[in-house]
Amino acid sequence: MKFSRHRPLSLPALALLIAVAGCSSSDDSAATTVPSPDAEVTELCQNLDKALPREVAGVERRDPEPRSALTAGWGNPAIILRCGVVRPPEMTDPKAVAGGVNGVDWLQEAAGDGAFRFTTANRRAYVEVTVPEGRDSSGALIDLADAVKKAIPEGIAD
Repeated sequence: MKFSRHRPLSLPALALLIAVAGCSSSDDSAATTVPSPDAEVTELCQNLDKALPREVAGVERRDPEPRSALTAGWGNPAIILRCGVVRPPEMTDPKAVAGGVNGVDWLQEAAGDGAFRFTTANRRAYVEVTVPEGRDSSGALIDLADAVKKAIPEGIAD
């Protein structure tokens, strides 16, 4: 008679193993760096988070890790929004701002890998939106415009 050295898993251990496997690296939720603005901008960003739509450019909201009221995401690959970012150096060139989309001015930059990064201009907080290759940039900016106008007043952010 041969004895097995392996003990069968108990029901709680099996449940834990399944839960851990569900959270493994095969989970492809986006990760992003959370900005660290001052208290005034943080409050504006929290207001923006409450105003953001469930869907942007035809994809559902799916927030990146770590979770924060200063970041949001939609779809996979994700459209990523970060509120309270520092002023991009390119913002000093008045010709760099590409123009407005539904009342919100944006600076457009190539972000690499076919993605584009847009940063609000002429608002009291800088909001950055990165749109991966293959996603609808103009649709994303249109869908986000009302929330930005509602939560982030016009003015110059420092």
